[in-house]
This record gives sequence, C-alpha cells and structure tokens, in this order.
Amino acid sequence: MAQKSNCEFCAHYCYDEEYECYCCEINLDEDEMYRFLRGNVDDCHYFQLYDEYKIVKKQN
Repeated sequence: MAQKSNCEFCAHYCYDEEYECYCCEINLDEDEMYRFLRGNVDDCHYFQLYDEYKIVKKQN
C-alpha cells in the first residue's frame, strides 16, 4: 500500500532558483506528471519524508 504523501514534506520537492518555485526532482513519466500537476499525489510511490535530523545524526 502506498504511503500518504504531501509534496511539501517530501525530500524530492526542492526549490529551483532558476524558476523561482518548488519542483519535484524525480523524473516523472507522463501519467505521473499529469497527476502531479493536478495535485493528486496522495499515492506517490517516490514520496520520502524529509527529515533534517536524520542528516545531523549521520554527521555525529
């Protein structure tokens, strides 16, 4: 079962300085891009929770 997702909390959703907006960094196929642009990402298979504390733990 796919994990419920929200792009704002995904590790792959990053700010693009060139376009001055947030973008998904995953190379989506045509169907996935359609769902992404329509805002229907509840079942995104690429969702990975962004956890800044996980990065800090690796540095210690």
